[in-house]
Amino acid sequence: MSAKKEIIIEPLARVEGHGGIKVEIQGNKISNVEVRILEGPRLFEQLVVGKTPEEDLSIVPRICAICNLSHKYAALRGLEKALEVEIPETTQAYRQLMHHGEMLESHSLHLYFLALPDFLGYDNAVAMADKHGGTVVKALQLKKYGNKIMRMMGGRMIHGENPVLGGFNKLPTKDELIAIKEEALELLPFAMDTIDLLAELQIPDHMERETQFLCCKPPHDDYDYYGDILITSDGEEHPVDRYKNVIKERVVSHSFAKRGTYNDAPFTVGAIARIILLGERLKGKAKQAYKKLFNERWYRNPLYNNFAQAIEQVYSLEGVIDVVNQLLSSEDPKIAQPKQDTGVGTGAVEAPRGTLIHHYKIKEGKTVAADFITPTAMFLDDIEAFIRTGGENLLAKNQMENIELKFEMIARAYDPCISCSAHLVEVVYK
Repeated sequence: MSAKKEIIIEPLARVEGHGGIKVEIQGNKISNVEVRILEGPRLFEQLVVGKTPEEDLSIVPRICAICNLSHKYAALRGLEKALEVEIPETTQAYRQLMHHGEMLESHSLHLYFLALPDFLGYDNAVAMADKHGGTVVKALQLKKYGNKIMRMMGGRMIHGENPVLGGFNKLPTKDELIAIKEEALELLPFAMDTIDLLAELQIPDHMERETQFLCCKPPHDDYDYYGDILITSDGEEHPVDRYKNVIKERVVSHSFAKRGTYNDAPFTVGAIARIILLGERLKGKAKQAYKKLFNERWYRNPLYNNFAQAIEQVYSLEGVIDVVNQLLSSEDPKIAQPKQDTGVGTGAVEAPRGTLIHHYKIKEGKTVAADFITPTAMFLDDIEAFIRTGGENLLAKNQMENIELKFEMIARAYDPCISCSAHLVEVVYK
């Protein structure tokens, strides 16, 4: 019997949080793959029990600094359903503006500084600066721009308290809205230049395999980052309040994060899932970017998630422009009030890394149960499956050089948020 070999990558570099990869090789086969989530469980579902909805909204963004507004947004949608809060259309537009900012900040960080060095042959973004200095500078401007919108709508850069049940405590001035619209117009050509850059890259195919995709279906005919229906690549649609019938979670011994499956098999969420399932809805320059980059390999190759994020950068810049135009001609909305203090609600949004679900049970103004499912917890099984396929194909061709980097690129493509994923807890309420 041939000896067993192990490839251990720890820590997994250029991702958010502390994780690692373990691959066991027996002969010419991959015998085991583990994507290890090494951060300890943080138990946020239990922390909010006994708290008021307003307190919940201050607690849950602490799950993550990068996607704190996505957690706030999902929580707002879930809590407002539970309490029958009906927000005005203009409030929804301000929330979309808020979310565009987070998408731009997060996508630019991942695409240019965490993923692109792999494709251009550099160890990091700093090393890229000599030959690609213009790209690095503009990427920093784009990330700073996303931060600016997050600060404006959140109230501060991280964990802002400005979004509240039914609306916002403070809204931006007309001058502030005009300024961010003008900067979006300035940054849009750079986002399109990135599409041209990516179109020239040669994308490896050693990990390609079939998988499934899931995202929120917007409540209209356009592309968007929220919805009350989960759609999947097999053509099914599921009300979000039945999410437990769709996403089956389980615990694995090598991870402090649960795992999710759909139809008892791995699946993917994130920008690539959104573009695959909703890309035909895109308009304007985002549609041009989609037509230039999208191809059938996206269904089998997770590295194209980086391309999908680039398309969404264009979409969100155009989205900022459209939303600001809408808001400039709108009256400031009032904060909507709850109609009840007891109820159950599930909120879903598309966080930068994929579908994010917040579920709450409220009784007499206090939280008695909560459940959060994060994107990373959903796609960890798929990362392992793609690493296994890639490893077996590389072994069969005796292409072992830089195999660790090739495994890391698969994991990094998903832009995993490891801190978000670590919610290993089960609470029984009697």
